[in-house]
Amino acid sequence: MRLRTPADTPDGPRWATMRDHLVERLPRVDPARIDAMLREERIVDRSGPIAPDAPFVPEEFLWFHRDLPDEAPVPFEIGIVHRDDDLVVVDKPHFLATIPRGSHILETALVRLRLELDLPALSPAHRLDRPTAGLLMFVVHRERRGAYQTLFRDRRVRKTYEAVARHDPALTLPRTVESRIVKERGIIRAYEEPGPVNAVTHVELMAHRDGLARYRLTPETGRTHQLRVHMNRLGVPILGDDFYPELTEKPLDDFRRPLQLLASELEFRDPFSGTMRRFTTRLELRAWTSYEQWASQHHASPGTRTEGRT
Repeated sequence: MRLRTPADTPDGPRWATMRDHLVERLPRVDPARIDAMLREERIVDRSGPIAPDAPFVPEEFLWFHRDLPDEAPVPFEIGIVHRDDDLVVVDKPHFLATIPRGSHILETALVRLRLELDLPALSPAHRLDRPTAGLLMFVVHRERRGAYQTLFRDRRVRKTYEAVARHDPALTLPRTVESRIVKERGIIRAYEEPGPVNAVTHVELMAHRDGLARYRLTPETGRTHQLRVHMNRLGVPILGDDFYPELTEKPLDDFRRPLQLLASELEFRDPFSGTMRRFTTRLELRAWTSYEQWASQHHASPGTRTEGRT
């Protein structure tokens, strides 16, 4: 983590020491913990570790590693779909978060790829929910990150997903689902409410057998949990969904029944070369290819990293 100390006030610095500034700047950290980090030389400035009694320096940068939570290793590899000087496109497995957040720090696609590919400036062009598998695009150079992120922000990337859910012969497809989806900060699930439409999804039936169906989902918008909410609205919630229709809690190290949702295609015009680029996943939804194996709930045991289909 990086912090920058503020400039002096007309009356001089507000703090006698860097330690005093950190205690005020980081109210959620026990002062005793800050003292311990200073003693252990885990807080540094541009010259190196700072002493516990180091005087306050205005407009200085400080770096330190925050204490990391214990994380359950996600037992699946990240597949490289494409790599060039500008982009890295990968198949993110289920259960792996895109970026560090909350209790997921090291076990994230970003941190893993930075370490495995030795690309410290790598950054995501967009995000996938932790339960969703499939195509995720990263930008290699900071100076090009904004252009690719803007493509996603401005909806100039065609994203296609696949999902497996119950087959309902009475459900007329293809169709376009439109609604207003709201996701409040601090509330786990999104919900629909009356009002102007802000979420649009095209739903197609690709195939069906044995009471299951494989669906193609093409979102026009990118609301949180949009595809899951819209499939649930149609009465065919995605297999393995722990949020819709009912919230089901399970341990973070339970990898047995992944959400059967896959980001399968990305297509866009490259902002630098002007050429059309299209990437396709190499993963398959296991509930469709091997339903008995998926339903057995014995896919992977915690702590064992394996190579395999999603």
